[in-house]
Amino acid sequence: MGFFKEFKEFAMKGNVMDMAVGVIIGGAFGKIISSLVDDVLMPLIGLCTGGVDFSGLAAKVGDAELKYGLFIQNVIDFAIIAFCIFLMIKAMNKLNKKKEEEPAPAPEPPAEEKLLTEIRDLLKNK
Repeated sequence: MGFFKEFKEFAMKGNVMDMAVGVIIGGAFGKIISSLVDDVLMPLIGLCTGGVDFSGLAAKVGDAELKYGLFIQNVIDFAIIAFCIFLMIKAMNKLNKKKEEEPAPAPEPPAEEKLLTEIRDLLKNK
């Protein structure tokens, strides 16, 4: 089997395509969450902490500048992204659970059984 044919088989498998879609959507979702953190939540957190801007926090050690504020910012970003993903997965699991819990409709009885039931009901009523 040729290398390119083997690669084409691998690339066209459903799992690889699903993973590619997940990575693309994940990247877009990451941008949305980053904007939420940077533009909405961090200003609110800054207000609660007395206007401290985490991204500006840094310390000088010799000629090196340690930007620990950016680290704090990234940790907060991660926590919020992880929480949002948790909520999404929880909601998806809840929807899947509801689908599983719905009972399947009872199969319709055959025509003979319907006819016999009608005859039985008529005989009862007489």
